Amino acid sequence: MRTLNDIIPPSRRKEAGSAMENQGPLNLAAERRTKFPYLTVIIAVLVIAVSLGTLRYFSKAEVDVTPSTISATIQNSFTASQSAGTLPFQIITAQKIASQSVNGSGTKTVNSAASGTITIYNTQTRAQTLVANTRFATASGLIFRIHSAVTVPSGTAAKPGSVTAKVYADTTGSTYNVDPTNFTVPGFAGTPQASMVYARSESPMTGGASGNVPVVDSTLETQTRSALQTALAPDLLASIQAQVPSGYVLLPGASATSYLPLDSVPSTITGQVNVREQGTITAVVFPNAALAKAIASSIPSLNYQGEPLTLTSVNNLLFATASMPSPGTDSFSFTIAGTAPLTYVVDSNRIATAVAGKTRSAAAVAISNYPEVKRAVILLRPFWRQAFPQDPSAISIVAVNP
Repeated sequence: MRTLNDIIPPSRRKEAGSAMENQGPLNLAAERRTKFPYLTVIIAVLVIAVSLGTLRYFSKAEVDVTPSTISATIQNSFTASQSAGTLPFQIITAQKIASQSVNGSGTKTVNSAASGTITIYNTQTRAQTLVANTRFATASGLIFRIHSAVTVPSGTAAKPGSVTAKVYADTTGSTYNVDPTNFTVPGFAGTPQASMVYARSESPMTGGASGNVPVVDSTLETQTRSALQTALAPDLLASIQAQVPSGYVLLPGASATSYLPLDSVPSTITGQVNVREQGTITAVVFPNAALAKAIASSIPSLNYQGEPLTLTSVNNLLFATASMPSPGTDSFSFTIAGTAPLTYVVDSNRIATAVAGKTRSAAAVAISNYPEVKRAVILLRPFWRQAFPQDPSAISIVAVNP
């Protein structure tokens, strides 16, 4: 077999060999120089990005604040007002009806007119006198009358004057035993007073009957109604507590419950009668923050300066008043006795602004000047960070339960 050396003349074999020896290493070096380390650069960039992301993720500028608390013993008088002052109030009501089936003791013939109590409102800038036998009409046209003249105080559309009065159905019969409803004054039809003087009942009209009605033994009826009232009491309290608006508090003792015996009606069970009792609870509630401020301000030894406070519990307080305010009452006085646990409200923006741009030690000094702060824990990460950001919005303020 012939080889390359057999083809190349002997005189040129040496030259060819020398040329290959000289060119081989240079070509390899040149080839190596043309390769760029892309993979190494990519890995380095990824490492840097992950490191920066990790630092950013674990970076923190935070102040955990435990608010100051006060346990104040109190037995003071206060005045709450709907239209002025620093302590407003709101009246809420709840109503429930309970019934129980008992053995009847026969029937009796009756012919009676329904009656009940209404609240008459006046939005005029002058008082309005209503003479005896003034008519009040329901939306369905049922007529009730007052038997005595009344004068309704002046008021406004936002806060009408009001007075309560008893009304009686124009005719007998159970048709007039209506549920709480609105009333107009027919005598004012076609005049400006038609829309400025009106009334509303907060409880049903009762007592209207005509014909034979079931009868219950008086002793059994008294016992049954007493049991119904006992059963209604906790339900009424739970119902009124569920109606307390957000941000308001209901103090123990700040509610009053009344009961109204409703007419007994035949039961679906032969020979039995349903005894019915209606319970109504009325309560006065106060804005938590306003009441907390009023309590703190009434105790000179606290040296209270008006900072925001919240009443954390009302369990050890007792409310008392000579008479509960009615829906038209503008102001009333009451007393509070007991122990009031008060907690300062932490203003996150205020604290963040105070520490922005400050070093750890300077921030600690700044925070110590605020009475609402009982204890503060400063968290700065990463570990080499020694000052808070200049921007308060970049600082987290966390309120810790005291």
